[in-house]
Amino acid sequence: MARYELVKRSVALITLTNPPVNALSSAVRHAMAKSMERALNDPKVTAVVICGENGRFCGGADIREFAGPLRGPPLVPLLDAIEAGQKPVVAAIEGVALGGGFELALVCHYRIAHFKARLGLPEVTLGLLPAAGGTQRLPRLIGIPAALEMITTGRHLSAQEALKLGILDQVTEQNTCEVAVEFALRAVGKPLSSRRVSMLTTPCTPDLDALLEAVTMQVKKKARGVMAPLACIQAVRAAATMPYSKGIKRESELMATLFNSGQAQALQYCFFAQRTAGKWTLPNGAQWNNSKPREIRSAAIIGLGTMGRGIVVSLARVGISVIAVESEKKLLETGKQMVIGMLERDAKRRGVSASLNLLKFTLSLQDLKDVDLVIEAVFEDMALKKRVFQELSKVCRPATVLCTNTSGLDVDALAGVTDRPHLVVGMHFFSPAHVMKLLEVVCGPRSSSETIATAMSLGKRMGKVSVAVGNCPGFVGNRMLKPYLDQATFLLEEGATPEQVDKALEDFGFAMGVFRMSDLAGLDVGWRIRKESGLTGPDVDPKNPPRRRQGRRYCPVPDMICEQGRFGQKTGRGWYMYDKPGGTNAKPDPLIQNLLEMYRSRYGIQPRNISDQEIIERCLFALANEGFRILEDGIAARPEDIDVIYLFGYGFPRHRGGPMFYASMVGLERVLQRLEHYHQANPDVPHLEPSPLFKKLVACGSPPVQKWREHIKTMHSHL
Repeated sequence: MARYELVKRSVALITLTNPPVNALSSAVRHAMAKSMERALNDPKVTAVVICGENGRFCGGADIREFAGPLRGPPLVPLLDAIEAGQKPVVAAIEGVALGGGFELALVCHYRIAHFKARLGLPEVTLGLLPAAGGTQRLPRLIGIPAALEMITTGRHLSAQEALKLGILDQVTEQNTCEVAVEFALRAVGKPLSSRRVSMLTTPCTPDLDALLEAVTMQVKKKARGVMAPLACIQAVRAAATMPYSKGIKRESELMATLFNSGQAQALQYCFFAQRTAGKWTLPNGAQWNNSKPREIRSAAIIGLGTMGRGIVVSLARVGISVIAVESEKKLLETGKQMVIGMLERDAKRRGVSASLNLLKFTLSLQDLKDVDLVIEAVFEDMALKKRVFQELSKVCRPATVLCTNTSGLDVDALAGVTDRPHLVVGMHFFSPAHVMKLLEVVCGPRSSSETIATAMSLGKRMGKVSVAVGNCPGFVGNRMLKPYLDQATFLLEEGATPEQVDKALEDFGFAMGVFRMSDLAGLDVGWRIRKESGLTGPDVDPKNPPRRRQGRRYCPVPDMICEQGRFGQKTGRGWYMYDKPGGTNAKPDPLIQNLLEMYRSRYGIQPRNISDQEIIERCLFALANEGFRILEDGIAARPEDIDVIYLFGYGFPRHRGGPMFYASMVGLERVLQRLEHYHQANPDVPHLEPSPLFKKLVACGSPPVQKWREHIKTMHSHL
């Protein structure tokens, strides 16, 4: 796990060998300790170089070991021994030096990095802090402000930025290990006291308390309710105000409070769930690792609205030739200019050239005859989409993969109008498509495993978190969203206000509550869907009770708001009022409060006080309950997939783990009791009735979320 060799007659080269990222597992730590002891005690050795195998220095701790007792030598004494050694130690950094790997580099007396290397302390994203001296050494090396920013965000640095900050001694485009060996030979005999970072004095920061308070306020605003960044600030304060020996003790104490916390468990679950989601399996046994995707060199996008433009940008910036199609010349020209502007801004931000040579804009579908893949992104109308797919069947070569960007329509119905249903798949992007990370890959019953593999692979290439889901109305994300939205509007009927519901959800950790989110998305979108579903509009029988539709409770308040032309931010009025159309500063609107009071009075509803706890329980337990139904129906393969969809597509707070993990953390038995309570009070709301799978899991002793799949037995999976 650590290879030892003598090079240049006197340099001990220690190579970490634990693929894929040379994580600091128990075995690696043990081998490192033996190798360092050997090097420091060998009189022939004058210097040491530490590197990683296969072009990767070290990706940090082996997170899988967090679940059990610590085995092997602890990391902190090992790092202290490296730093205290009397022979110069040089870190040769290639690929990544992250977390414990970065802390390993910090204890080396010199640091040389390849120009493409990335460095950082991402522990905060796992609910932890850098607990091998990172919070104590880094401020001593680069100062409090820069260290605070790195440690509280977990941001990765480029080698160039790390050099500028003073973390690195040299950046090279040559063989990093060879450069480090030559550097180590030149360092022999030079004093090491000034190179031991723990012995440095933390650079004095004027108004330290004011700086720490400002960063604390910033963190509380950005990472609402998250513990780890605040603990990081306390640890950095110790680096500024205590000697190293006391600071490292404080770091350890703070780590102990985080290590077994629910937030750390949730964030580490998220880490593994994201990787699990890419490992899809079909009922026929076809799997991600034995279904070879097609290579996609060229693609076409039909429709240059908001979604289509974002997809074009996502494809072009990863080197795929794109033909963009619109139906009218004016729409084509507008879309073209916006796409070019988006690509130029993106390229400037990333410091690269814009890929404009990969783009072609056209009004004719005939230009698509040779592309490898087409993504349809026209208006969400089934008849229109069917016409497009019929045309594509005539124009495209027989091997072209046909994808639809629908957010909830029947993918198999679209496949049915083509001459190649096995090559049809859904690719549900989230807006804005060039920013949002989630991609739902919707598997129709006739989609081949090769087609699904191609869509999943393309999503990964575009930097998306791709999740394979089954074909049903709304798929996973939007299907679950409906009971969540319904509960929020029912709470308004019963006495809550939009701002009260939103505040409870935002205090829980959402960046935006349900009503602010609806205003941002546009209230007319949901209104159109309700009209198409026969829930509202002129075709609805006026004799039916206004608060019941299709045999269940219905809240017409959102329809009443839309009828007044209040569509959200774009009109300057929605659930909130804004300074102007397109404004983002949401303010409570007295007219909404008046509307709710009149509505309750008309239907004899006596408003009551509603607690934040009830808001959270009704919205989020209903959300999770629908997730259990989705697992029953085989629309998602595992609860991790559902959680990943909600983390990356719907802003579920990461430190809560996702709706399914959150239910398991609250306790399935407790969630079941509360759902039964709310369903008893609202018997005409079917989505509050606990699902059979939910009841079965409780009856089986509420196993951990990773074990739920063993209890899911579906006769007809849609995956």
